[in-house]
Amino acid sequence: MDQGGGTSPVFSASAEIDGGHLRVLVAGEVDMATADVMFSTALREPAERLTLDLRAVTFFDSAAIHAVVRLAQHYPDALTVLPSRQVHRVLDISGLGDQAWLRPA
Repeated sequence: MDQGGGTSPVFSASAEIDGGHLRVLVAGEVDMATADVMFSTALREPAERLTLDLRAVTFFDSAAIHAVVRLAQHYPDALTVLPSRQVHRVLDISGLGDQAWLRPA
């Protein structure tokens, strides 16, 4: 349901699995309206490892941060996050810039 702004038309989250490795590609704005879609896409397939590719993300808010932290808890020592510059900056500001799962922008 769109409530005058709703989800960004450029947001997308798709998953591909290769053996036990799930790769989720996310693009556009990850915010209150879309963070749960990103999270549920990452949990749709059972996997041993998760790569969350956020290199095409243009906006990342606190709901998105919360979703990534929940994924890090779900995939302890098995999560890799590939951030865009914007995502890396937001995670740095929020104190998560030194997490083992975060790769350089």
